[in-house]
Parts: sequence; structure tokens; C-alpha cells
Amino acid sequence: MLRTLALFTFALFAAGAVHAQALDGRLKKIAGAKAISVAYRADAVPFSFVNDKGQPDGYAIDLCKRVVNSIERQLNIAGLKVNWVPVTVQTRFEAVAKGRADMECGSSTITLARMKEVDFSSVTFVESTGLLARTEAGVRSLSDLSGKRIAVVAGTTNERAINEQLKRRQMSATVVPFKSRDEALAALEEGKVDAFASDRLLLVGAGSKAKDARALTLLPDNLSFEPYGIVLPRADAGLRLAVNTGLAQVYGGDEIVEIFRRWFGALGRPSAILESAYILGTIPE
Repeated sequence: MLRTLALFTFALFAAGAVHAQALDGRLKKIAGAKAISVAYRADAVPFSFVNDKGQPDGYAIDLCKRVVNSIERQLNIAGLKVNWVPVTVQTRFEAVAKGRADMECGSSTITLARMKEVDFSSVTFVESTGLLARTEAGVRSLSDLSGKRIAVVAGTTNERAINEQLKRRQMSATVVPFKSRDEALAALEEGKVDAFASDRLLLVGAGSKAKDARALTLLPDNLSFEPYGIVLPRADAGLRLAVNTGLAQVYGGDEIVEIFRRWFGALGRPSAILESAYILGTIPE
């Protein structure tokens, strides 16, 4: 009963958070148009993809839908329209920075370099760079890839992580950049590369789409720290507050449990570091 009352009180305070200050920036535009533009990727299973009905779906999409519902309440707008904006790995940040989208919901890692172009919400997930290899190659870890070819998606934090690991371990391997996850996976299946480096759960999603999933093996390596966040425009404190308010509401209740179970139930409980991110994201009023 006390927890329910506390959450209800938090919701009342949060609902008035935006109205406590004059609307400006993207929030003013969103309120005036009664619409919000949300960017999504089609190649980031299980975080962001297009389902069988042709609609954006995934863990990050579910989370952002609830954030949009919170913004709708904060702005006191009935039926806030969502305009879905398709983006790629290469265009996701530019879309937000240049105003084609108000936020991007996918698997974007928060980095200091990226903060020069965009901003981020509180942490929404925690991942690491992993490796997918052809089973027949008998590769057991990154150490076995000396002299081999490793595919990456160009411009990702995974590309940087692999290069840093190779340098640190004084290993010689060729890092081969591709434009998309599908191209990298195809190269792996065709034997043009020996492994594919990406976020571990994205590799699981990519492997599920392979022609023969049993021909691919996810290696045990955890090669980087990848904290995800919702991509937001820089210097827009109002929108960032509204988004983090929405996330705090989700993290403080049962909704985050439902979302996690839907997409990652087979993995059991969230990792200790992810649970900590949820707790830290439950920002008090």
C-alpha cells in the first residue's frame, strides 16, 4: 500500500514537472504540433526493428512508447501523435541533431565523443561488445583470431573496442568495416570474414536471422562497456527532463519488469549492473 501511494505521489509531481517551467525548445514544438517524432532503426533486434506488421518494435521501442505516454501526461495533451522516423547507424545522430527526430530509440551507446553532437537520457540498458564466429572454424575467443578478418559496422563503438583490444593484446587481425549489420552477417556466413564484432544481444538477434544459426557460435568475450541511452538534442534541458521523468516512472514501477521479461525473459534476471542502472534512473522528485 505504501509503495502504491509513493508511486502515485511521484506520478502527480512528475506530471507537473514540465508545467513548472515555461515550454521551450523541442517541447514547445511538440506541444504546438501535438506530435513527437521518434527515430528508430530496423536492424537492431531485439532493441529496435520492424515487426511482421511493419511496425517499429523492440525493447527500446516499448520503453520509448511509455516515455511518450509520460510526456503526453506532462504536457496535458490527449492523443499525442507519434511520427516514426526510420534511421540507420550512420544517420541516427544527425536526425536528432538537425531536428528530423526529437529522440532516437534503439541501441545507441552513450559516449563523450557523441555528446559533442547530441545528448542522452538516463541509461536504458547496459551491453558489451561480443564476437560471433563460424562454428566450423573452431574459434573459442578473440585470442584465436590473430591473423584473421573481423567484421564490424563502420562508425560504431564496437569498431573502436575491437581496435583497442587488438592494440592492447598486440594482436594482428584485419578489421573489416561494413555499412550495416546485415552486410556484416552475410560476409560471415559466406566465409569472407572469420568473425563479426557487435553488441552481444545484437549478435544474438543477427544470428537468429542467419541461414543456419547452428553454423554460428557466440564467443564468451566481453570486450567493452556499452551503456545505452535515448538520443536527445543537445542543450535542450526541458526535453531531457521530460524524458528522464518518464524513465523514472517506468523504472520506479512494474513496467520495466514487464518490458524486460517480454524481450529478455529467457535470460533470467537483469544483470547486477543493469539493475543498478534502473535504480539510479529512478530519480527522486
